[in-house]
Amino acid sequence: MKDIKEILKERILILDGAMGTMLQRYKFTEEDFRGERFKEWEHPLQGNNDLLSLTQPEAIAEVHRKYFAAGADIVETNTFSGTTIAMADYYMEDLVYELNYESARIAKKVADEFTAKEPNKPRFVAGSIGPTNKTASMSPDVNDPGYRAVSFDELRIAYKQQVEALLDGGSDLLLVETIFDTLNAKAALFAIEEVKEERNIDVPIMVSGTITDASGRTLSGQTAEAFLISISHIPILSVGFNCALGASQLVPHLEVLSKKSEHAVSAHPNAGLPNAFGEYDETPEQMAAQIKEYAEKGLVNIVGGCCGTTPEHITAIANMVAKYEPRKLTVVSK
Repeated sequence: MKDIKEILKERILILDGAMGTMLQRYKFTEEDFRGERFKEWEHPLQGNNDLLSLTQPEAIAEVHRKYFAAGADIVETNTFSGTTIAMADYYMEDLVYELNYESARIAKKVADEFTAKEPNKPRFVAGSIGPTNKTASMSPDVNDPGYRAVSFDELRIAYKQQVEALLDGGSDLLLVETIFDTLNAKAALFAIEEVKEERNIDVPIMVSGTITDASGRTLSGQTAEAFLISISHIPILSVGFNCALGASQLVPHLEVLSKKSEHAVSAHPNAGLPNAFGEYDETPEQMAAQIKEYAEKGLVNIVGGCCGTTPEHITAIANMVAKYEPRKLTVVSK
């Protein structure tokens, strides 16, 4: 299979859109989330999207198929909350390895189907590693600023388990995404390096932060440049931003990354900003028109969608960026 690093030099690669947005269309009930296996589980499970890889695997495969058919080169595994830390909400810490393994296996099977049909356009699976629901560098308690709900070591151990399962299941690359606290991301990256060393393997790593508001900073207070510097000691494939903002609001931050980074630059923004009901109104055409600016300015190597995006958004984006050259790379990570 053609190396992803080589393809990055040739064209802008397309990442998939939102898994959660697509799963909402199924209107799964509590019973659907439970399936037969978890019928008697003592705690509510509705909303645990990662669990659907075990209880509704065909729906997960179908979402991946729709994104590949829409033009995606890379799909993300259904593992955004796939750590013991995040799964503690559902008392499912013991299922973490299986959840990640099965999610990667489902995505890889679909990717292989598409690659077999179009060998000239290989499809890749990115193991999705979310930020967890705890932050290592800030206190969740305003009355106790020194308190931390999680330690670096706890995060490292949790991420390591996730990484091992994602790789065992067949992930081609790893995506540390929606980073609001760079210390959490450093724990994930440290864990990945540990696994790489132990297994004597190399795996491409994508890193994607999230700018939380108009201040242009991550939740833990870093600017785009500070974020880039914080993770630049790790050999990565790409660095970028996703979530929180719509496509147009991300432009100045992508300009910083594009100018300062020697790695590929990625962006998978939301379909605009949420409306009063928390829904995303931006049409595929509107979003593609905004992402056109990324391509015209030569800012990106990988683009896709986050919250509110669908296969229709991905098709519009893919068709639009096909006309443009990718951002020139000074160095492609080894």
